[in-house]
Amino acid sequence: MSSSTTPVPFSEPAWLAGLPSPYYKETHRKWQKKCRAFVEEHLLANAMEWEREETVPDHVFPTFAKHNMLIPNLPAPLPVEWLKRLGINDILGTPVEEWDYLHTGIYLDEMARSGLGGPGGSMTAGHSFGIPPIIKFGSKALHEKFLPDLLPGKKRCCIAITEPGAGSDVANIATTATKTPDDKYYVVNGEKKWITNGFWSDYAAMAVRTGGPGAAGLSMIVCPLKGYPGVKMRRLKVAGQISAGTTYIELDDVKVPVENLIGDEGMGMRYIMTNFNHERLLIAVSVTRQARVALSAAIEYVMKREAFGKTLVEQPVVRHRLAKAGAELESLQAWVEQFLYHMTQLSKAEADVKLGGLTALAKARAGIVFNECAQTAVLLFGGNGYTRTGQGEIAERIYREVPGARIPGGSEDVMLDLAIRQLVKNYRNASKSLERPSGSSKL
Repeated sequence: MSSSTTPVPFSEPAWLAGLPSPYYKETHRKWQKKCRAFVEEHLLANAMEWEREETVPDHVFPTFAKHNMLIPNLPAPLPVEWLKRLGINDILGTPVEEWDYLHTGIYLDEMARSGLGGPGGSMTAGHSFGIPPIIKFGSKALHEKFLPDLLPGKKRCCIAITEPGAGSDVANIATTATKTPDDKYYVVNGEKKWITNGFWSDYAAMAVRTGGPGAAGLSMIVCPLKGYPGVKMRRLKVAGQISAGTTYIELDDVKVPVENLIGDEGMGMRYIMTNFNHERLLIAVSVTRQARVALSAAIEYVMKREAFGKTLVEQPVVRHRLAKAGAELESLQAWVEQFLYHMTQLSKAEADVKLGGLTALAKARAGIVFNECAQTAVLLFGGNGYTRTGQGEIAERIYREVPGARIPGGSEDVMLDLAIRQLVKNYRNASKSLERPSGSSKL
């Protein structure tokens, strides 16, 4: 990442490199400065070391919680009434009622400036993906039971959807939740796999099967995890994002109070799909910055590395490769910022309908561009980019992060297909509403 007053090419988005933007107001610029200072001190300064050690120290999460720096992970607009009730009035000086998705985008961008997904992911996944279903679909009683501890970070939560046999194919979730004869508990049996932050979480917003086969049989519950009878958890070693705590969860006759049901039985598929929109947009924003870190690191390297009697950047083939990746990156950045702006102008209900398919497409596109930029960096670093230590370590590590952008949150091929299906569905619904009723003579 660039640290000088003159940024390395592609090291910053245009609006932070001194160019005008139609989106960002003074509130966003003030927030960006404070956010960058906080994240650099408390996360980025040690991000590479923590990723090597494969875990983020225990003190970091409470530090973020103390300064309300977990709250930016929630969908905007924020749950202002609840936050104020808990004494959370601002985030580093930005009032919670002023918060919009552009503030969220800035936060995610800053959290990813190390180029690594793990350290930032250890702070974000629970509040980003686990708490929102409880807020949006949970009853008032469920809010009272869990939000006072979860929102300020006193306890941790994750999202638990994926299973060994059901990833993007959510409708085939196999984990069961069967009511006891007295209707007081669900007894949960099954497995959850690749659950980010699971190892540290007190609870999971979990997809379970309460009914028959297919999507109509799915529900969501708040399932206790850490230290709870019948729950076993172990860390999974994955290629990238290692310090984010990817977890395998086994559930053996786990008794969950029926009042932990999120919303209504049989509505789980709808809740999951709605929640995915927020998750996919957050992935797109974060990996755009990771792609930027990879490409700008490559530029810094080729400007000083010499071969064949001159620096690499003087080689036309190198400039051509950088140009292709840079064009992809800046196009993606423009789309992501446009997306964030749309989210500030639409209600959540409108955004779910109008942007659902496009969100899937943006997430898929972000992974594709990330791969291009990361691969470009590795190739231009040469042997150094193939080495896990030394000056090419950043390129090698970022390249290992690419699958974590292209698979979780809905694998790339599924997202590309889903995007078109959703867009066609919206088109047909809109066209049908304009059709003249059968037998009518009205124009």
